[in-house]
Amino acid sequence: MNILLADDEEPLLKFLNKGLVAEGYTCTTLTMLHEVLPFVRKHTPDILVLDRLFGNEDSVTILPSIKSLPSPPLVLMLTALDEVNERVKGLQDGADDYLCKPFDFDELLARITALGRRLRAAPTLHDKSISVSNLTLMTEERVAHLFNKELPLTRIEFELLLYLAENQNKVLSRERILSRVWSTQSDPHTNIVDVYISRLRKKLANDTNLNVQTLRGNGYRLDCALIQ
Repeated sequence: MNILLADDEEPLLKFLNKGLVAEGYTCTTLTMLHEVLPFVRKHTPDILVLDRLFGNEDSVTILPSIKSLPSPPLVLMLTALDEVNERVKGLQDGADDYLCKPFDFDELLARITALGRRLRAAPTLHDKSISVSNLTLMTEERVAHLFNKELPLTRIEFELLLYLAENQNKVLSRERILSRVWSTQSDPHTNIVDVYISRLRKKLANDTNLNVQTLRGNGYRLDCALIQ
């Protein structure tokens, strides 16, 4: 997922960029408000994290133009203006979410994760199936096939396998999996992720090109020797 970070505070930009890149996001940073709309128009990021004030300039003024684009990003607005009427104005003009400064990085990450779920839930013109080796996941029907035979999966098993397949060969942290599959940002203090990873390994055992790896201290990865 591609994120544009736009804020006139360079130290904050560097901090957010470093943290989000470490979580697996692709980020671009801008410090000038007049650069934001041309960048969004040309590069179509998925999410725009936008500071409310750039000196004396109010970024709310560019939201209608951004939202009128053919593929507008979801906008998370950062602001030191925490009055209710200011938040309402930003939301009415096109912001999708609001976060008041100062904020905790974990809250920012949780809000970006929630916006990412909205993106995935939105109707698209893209292929509605994902194929990895001999595995095919039908994203609308929530059905999986292995070697053209239906693979019996529970709802949670399907969501976990889909998340791994969407990020094939990438390491997903335990926290990101809990947030996406179980919709929680807190650790339930159980080995629930390991239990479900073990179940998937057993169900995928017939396909020797697929391997769900556990990387201690880092997370989990669907390693694909063959991608169709």
